[in-house]
Amino acid sequence: MQNTPVKKSDTGAGGERLQLFLARRGVASRRHAADIIAAGRVTVNGATITEPGFRVNPGNDAISLDGAPLPAAERLRTILLNKPAGVVCSTDRTQGRSVCDLVGLPERLVPVGRLDKESEGLLLLSNDGDFIQRMTHPRHGHTKTYTVTVVGRLTAAAVRSLGEPIELDGYLTRPARVRVLSAGDSCHVVAITLSEGRNRQIRHLCARAGFNVVRLVRTAIGGLSAPTLKPGAWRDIRPADIRRLDA
Repeated sequence: MQNTPVKKSDTGAGGERLQLFLARRGVASRRHAADIIAAGRVTVNGATITEPGFRVNPGNDAISLDGAPLPAAERLRTILLNKPAGVVCSTDRTQGRSVCDLVGLPERLVPVGRLDKESEGLLLLSNDGDFIQRMTHPRHGHTKTYTVTVVGRLTAAAVRSLGEPIELDGYLTRPARVRVLSAGDSCHVVAITLSEGRNRQIRHLCARAGFNVVRLVRTAIGGLSAPTLKPGAWRDIRPADIRRLDA
């Protein structure tokens, strides 16, 4: 579609950023929404917009995605899923079977953060843009705890290495908390708690410490755990869960 000039919304600086509007409407996470806009898939009043910060007035502006008007606003919903291995944390089905395929709800939920394809455990999905931002932005410091089965030589130096910062993509991560749950001849189980989540951070930490990861399961988000939730199963978030997330 040809890029044609478009007037900014009458609300001007008081309008809503297009990226945030898409996230709030459950189209995608904020980060993915920015990619969707930059790819030229969104129009406002018939003109293609490629700037995620473009201001819109959802009450007055006609906003379309891939040529189709956005559906009516959904009710806000957040669920907790126990992700099995082999499923991707993406709304893009071309990458493989998606966590969204496990849910089958009418609302368009997106993963809140990520677990890599072979990792398992607790994952939030939501269409609440404010909630997604609060749970994913590093400044909020929400912790995530993982139970990791590893093979290798368990030494004090190796355990110490698991907890130390590591540079990933030019960024030095925060220290992790490490606790040994069980130690065998060569196979061990450790609990690792992160206050941020970089791509495959735990796998990189384990490789640096000389361990091969056999299994990686996220067991808690903040103070929220769900030991009876079976792999592939999900449930709606409860008010008590919200309090535990911030614990």
